[in-house]
Amino acid sequence: MSEVTKKVTLLFSGFTFILTGGTLGYMYLEGYPFTDALYLTIITVATVGYGDMVPHHPAGKLLTVVLVLVGVSFVMYMFTKIVEAMVEGGLREILGKRQMIKQLNRLDNHYIICGHGRIGSVICQVLQESNKPFVVIEKNPDEIQKILSKEYVVLEGEASQDDTLQKAGIERALALIAVVSSDADNVFITLTAKGINPKIVVLARSSGATGAETKLRRAGADKVISPYFIGGRRMAQAMLRPNVTDFIDLAIYTRDMGLRLDEMLVTENAFINGKTLIESNLRQKYNIIVIAIKRTGEGMSFNPTSDSILLAGDVLIVLGRPDQISALEKEMKIVSCEKLTDRVEIE
Repeated sequence: MSEVTKKVTLLFSGFTFILTGGTLGYMYLEGYPFTDALYLTIITVATVGYGDMVPHHPAGKLLTVVLVLVGVSFVMYMFTKIVEAMVEGGLREILGKRQMIKQLNRLDNHYIICGHGRIGSVICQVLQESNKPFVVIEKNPDEIQKILSKEYVVLEGEASQDDTLQKAGIERALALIAVVSSDADNVFITLTAKGINPKIVVLARSSGATGAETKLRRAGADKVISPYFIGGRRMAQAMLRPNVTDFIDLAIYTRDMGLRLDEMLVTENAFINGKTLIESNLRQKYNIIVIAIKRTGEGMSFNPTSDSILLAGDVLIVLGRPDQISALEKEMKIVSCEKLTDRVEIE
């Protein structure tokens, strides 16, 4: 229950208590029937005073004085708070929308997350921890409140609509992640996104149903992932190779080992461009292990040899301490590769 709802409930509970007390008091003290007692209580609290009904006994008159002093004050206070909540709520909503529009307009090279369900919320959490800009598109009011409580940038609407994606800045976005619950909705979102911005990278969720991945790829999805398939393989690997999976979890998800499994894009101005792996001195100087090299058009080369040549455009999958990786990135003047289609899945 929200704070506003609690306040409104308390106010109406107090008002009901006053009406009940006044009605029962007039019934007992003046001998009025229920309807007359309720009528007299209401006109007293409302300060109408038609004069058609008045208390005759001293105790009834005293009750009327109490109702006027307490009831009228409470009613005025109640209406003041209700109006205040309505005005403040309206202003807050207007200011919140304006602030959200400003945040959306400032986004650039960001991620668009379509859907904030169980999977979408985890994706948002990871992006937040990685300090990556993103916006969430959601149509469920309850989910929108959850997103706002986390202080994420959120856009209410249908992710498959052109205007919604344009408001989310799809022309400037780096990638779109479609993780709504329906395969059909993810197909429509992918088609719409690719129609507006053919260059955007689209990562789509699949339920694993027969033909779902094929349809998503036909719609233009660059990568399709089935959480059920990956989750099943991950659980099987945890049973068959527990130490391997524990190591991967520590390297990717935690900092207990002080290691980070990351990827780097070799740029034209990187000092290792054109050198062999042994000539780069990555292991000797930075104590960084190059696990694999991803070269465009050639796939992934695991456990590269010392004479492997590093070229601009290569993506290096490296393992090392976070400070060492950051130092290497700074010296090489390279940035982390942002293309989701080049990321490595380790199961």
